[in-house]
Amino acid sequence: MSKRKANSLTQAPHKRVRAVVAHEEEEEDDENIIGPSQQDSLVSQEVQIAREVGDVGIVESITLKNFMCHSLLGPFTFGSNVNFVVGNNGSGKSAVLTALIVALGGTAQATNRGSSLKGFVKEGESSADVSITLRNKGRDAYKPEVYGQAIIIDLRITRDGLRTYKLKTKNGQIVSAKKDELVSILDNFNIQVNNPVSILTQEMSKHFLHSKGEGDKYRFFMKATQLEQMKDDFVYIKATKHITEDKVEQHAECLKDLKRTYLEKEDRYKSLASLDDMNTKLEELQKQMAWALVTELEKELQPVREKLQSDHQATEKFDEKVEEWKNKVVQAETKYKQIQDQLEGITEGLQQLQPKCAQLKAEAQKRHALVKSGEVSVHRCKANLRDLEKDKAQLSTRIDELKLIISQTTGAESQAREQRIAHHQAELDDLTHQDSTLGQQIDQYQQASNRAKDELGKMRREQDMLQKSIDSNKRNLQTMEGSRSNRLRRFGEHMPALLSAIEEAHRRGQFRKKPRGPLGYCISLKDPELALAIELCLRNQLQAFTCDNFEDEKVLQGLMARVFPGGRRPGIITSAFLQHVHDTSRRAVNHPDYLSVLQSLEIEDPVVANCLIDQRGIESILLIKNRTEARKVMQGKNPPRNCSQAFSKDGDQIFNNRNYAAEQSRANFLSGDVEEEIRHLKREMENQKAHATRFQQQMRKVEDDMKQNDALLRRTHIEQKNTKEKARKLQMEITDLQNVEEPQSEDLKPLEEELQEIIGKISSMRAEFEEARAQVAQVKASYEEVEQEYRQHKDQISSIAEEADSIKEELSKNDHEVMKCKHHKKHYEEKRKGHLGNIQTHKARLDSKEQELAASVAKATEICPDRLEVGRTAKSLDSEISRLKFKITTQQDQQGDREEVVRQYHEALGNYKNMAQQVKSLNNFIRTLDRIITDRLKAYAELRRFLSARCKYYFDSMLAQRGYTGSMTFDHKNETLSISVQPGEGDKADLSDMRSLSGGERSFSTVCFVLSLWAITEAPFRCLDEFDVYMDMVNRRISMDMMLKVADGQRYRQFIFLTPQSMSSLPDSNLIRILRLNDPDRSTNTVPFEQRNKEEE
Repeated sequence: MSKRKANSLTQAPHKRVRAVVAHEEEEEDDENIIGPSQQDSLVSQEVQIAREVGDVGIVESITLKNFMCHSLLGPFTFGSNVNFVVGNNGSGKSAVLTALIVALGGTAQATNRGSSLKGFVKEGESSADVSITLRNKGRDAYKPEVYGQAIIIDLRITRDGLRTYKLKTKNGQIVSAKKDELVSILDNFNIQVNNPVSILTQEMSKHFLHSKGEGDKYRFFMKATQLEQMKDDFVYIKATKHITEDKVEQHAECLKDLKRTYLEKEDRYKSLASLDDMNTKLEELQKQMAWALVTELEKELQPVREKLQSDHQATEKFDEKVEEWKNKVVQAETKYKQIQDQLEGITEGLQQLQPKCAQLKAEAQKRHALVKSGEVSVHRCKANLRDLEKDKAQLSTRIDELKLIISQTTGAESQAREQRIAHHQAELDDLTHQDSTLGQQIDQYQQASNRAKDELGKMRREQDMLQKSIDSNKRNLQTMEGSRSNRLRRFGEHMPALLSAIEEAHRRGQFRKKPRGPLGYCISLKDPELALAIELCLRNQLQAFTCDNFEDEKVLQGLMARVFPGGRRPGIITSAFLQHVHDTSRRAVNHPDYLSVLQSLEIEDPVVANCLIDQRGIESILLIKNRTEARKVMQGKNPPRNCSQAFSKDGDQIFNNRNYAAEQSRANFLSGDVEEEIRHLKREMENQKAHATRFQQQMRKVEDDMKQNDALLRRTHIEQKNTKEKARKLQMEITDLQNVEEPQSEDLKPLEEELQEIIGKISSMRAEFEEARAQVAQVKASYEEVEQEYRQHKDQISSIAEEADSIKEELSKNDHEVMKCKHHKKHYEEKRKGHLGNIQTHKARLDSKEQELAASVAKATEICPDRLEVGRTAKSLDSEISRLKFKITTQQDQQGDREEVVRQYHEALGNYKNMAQQVKSLNNFIRTLDRIITDRLKAYAELRRFLSARCKYYFDSMLAQRGYTGSMTFDHKNETLSISVQPGEGDKADLSDMRSLSGGERSFSTVCFVLSLWAITEAPFRCLDEFDVYMDMVNRRISMDMMLKVADGQRYRQFIFLTPQSMSSLPDSNLIRILRLNDPDRSTNTVPFEQRNKEEE
């Protein structure tokens, strides 16, 4: 520990004791009502104490030469109580404060004006000088017989940054030039230039006081009260204690060596006994050694025999477990067979119902066409009947008109022409009706042809999908059969060749880091039942590879191009490899009932795990076996936090607002039982081939129907064309006949006959209409009957299909149960196999040990025929035999030099006792130090609590002077200090953080904080730089009054305030001195200043 630290720990608490007592007595007196005479008496006593105690450590004067940018500043003569250094920026205020810090031992960093001392030397000069005079009067003076009533400290800083001191008397006589002497002076005067309570610079104020951090304010408090230095001292003491403990351990090791040396010398000392006794003892030990080896071998054999016996007993349990799971496999397979037979029966029944359903559907469509055709006929009859009624009305009107105007009969030619027109018109009407009927038939045939084409296209697409599925299953089957010997083939035929190429390239050094892949091969499932869900979740990542950098990616692409010449290549993901798995605790989903994909996988390689986390986000995807439960969880009111989606065991993908069904029903890459997958694929391919055969038959039937409709459509088109041509010719003939000039008279008889003919047609047409309508009703009833039967049949097929789906789900569950039972059976068979192997190993070991025991017994019998019961181990006997042999040899070699043996023995004994005493003393010292540290820490905590309470009290008192309220909360555990201030009227105001105050209010609160620290700390002088820079006039006046009041109550201390403000409003007092610096004249080298005392003004 340094001298400064030691002095501060032991001496600092005893400084200024009488001054503190006097100050506390003054505070107590302020609370009581006393008379003027008593008050004058107390003031005189206080002044007397201040003169006795406060005459040491204050700054009497300071002079600067070539310091910073000033050629000469000073000398400044300071008063013993309050001093104001006033001046504008650049006048030298900060230079005075910086010189004070540096001259009293502070570092350049502590001034916040530079990083090195050489920066304080004025440009163009070789050195800078600072001279400070400290008062040295009273009973606390430092070596008054040497220095007298003042100590002059001269500091010189060279251009190279070197610092030299000269400590002089008041007369200028040099006493010392050592830094240690300056440290002793500062410790004696309790001057702490690094303490912000002693000297508070602008930067220190900004860092600690104006900082928004509560930790900065707490550190300011600790530094100001010297609690921080005490804490550092405790840390140093503890470190020293640990070093002492390490030394004790080293001494303990050394003590062991000395003890061993002492024992050796003691053995040597005792070995001066008879050699015959030692030889006799050696023979006895050798006999014991022989039978001790036999005893140890017998002891070694006993646990081997017990282990072998217990293994034989455990074999029966393994056999029972294997037999149990064999029975469970048989039961599960039997149940699976039953469910499969049931499903095949339902499927067969469904296949039998489907042709009947198709037949009913065709019959319903046929009858529906007849209904439509009948409705067309009814409509046609209705239209013809309407036309005939119209013709009848027109003809009756015409006849009536002719009867009125015709007086003569018309000629035969006119009647013949009318008859021809009527005949042609009737033929034209028939042709028009026939054309309409043909058009309706064309529409029906066209619609039927279009429906057939659509159905055929749909069936062809379904056939293509079915064929693709068959081809995919065929490839999967080949892959599965190839993966019997190599699981890697499940990810592609060329995958083993690709991995071999990667291994070879890595061995040659072509990769910086070996690629990983395929990723599906690098993972394993904890629950095989979730294989389909995880496979559909990862999809393309299962066959992909990952590389560390793009150079490795290019090399891997070249290998893939060689191995996969024309086929599809696996994907490559490039991302930097890490040796640890990503921390997903913040973004991962954590559900109490369900696992995420990351939690359901066993991934040994962190690179693979990081790749799947980055590419797929497997830490935020849930696996929920039941699809209904998955929808409830994901699409409920409160979906899981950080969950992006979920998968059911059937592969359904569920989001918060939508679902997607699975495209496949079984896992291809991650399934566990290869043989079961091969059987399933074969069954599925057989079903698909049978379905394809039935599909082709249906397609041929649809094609035949479409060809028949096309032939009918072509024939109807030709017939319609001929009909239209006939109608056109008849229309032309009618037009020609109508354009013949009418005779003057017309014959009414043809018209009347035609009228009668129309009336007859109307009667027959009505009968035909009624007959057609009745026929349509009959056909419609038949159609509805067939349609109802078709729908019932279809509903029956749907119910059977639903039943088949439930059976399929049950079959899938039973399939998983079969796989689980087989897995357990295989697990116990492998354990039993390993167990039997261990039994064989133990048997071989037992045989070897028994042979070794027989040989050892024979050898021991040769040495000692009678068996000895030995209580010691062979190792200890061997050690003693070796030591005894060594003794005998040593005795034989050194038996004559007895005095030397005795001397070495006593010397080793003395060294051992001395070292043992030292270790014991150090241990006692450590225990005592632990007890002292505990007591000191308790005292430290009590002192910290006491200082905190005093600081709170003074802070509240300072705030109350302006009507503020506030609180100061210390958190010593977290090392924070929270200050809350509220301008207002007492308890009516609400407390708030200082950050919500205005600049002036916050500066005022800061001043209150500094003054409260002044009240609880000790220092001969206090410097405050630009304390009022952020205050308004009201806060500046109040703060100034408070500081002057504090200074008036502490006349034994010196206060130096640096401010750019004018101090003309200060009260008149002989205790206040103002040093006013004029604005610097850049043309001169000396900054003028003036000193004035308020009393002189």
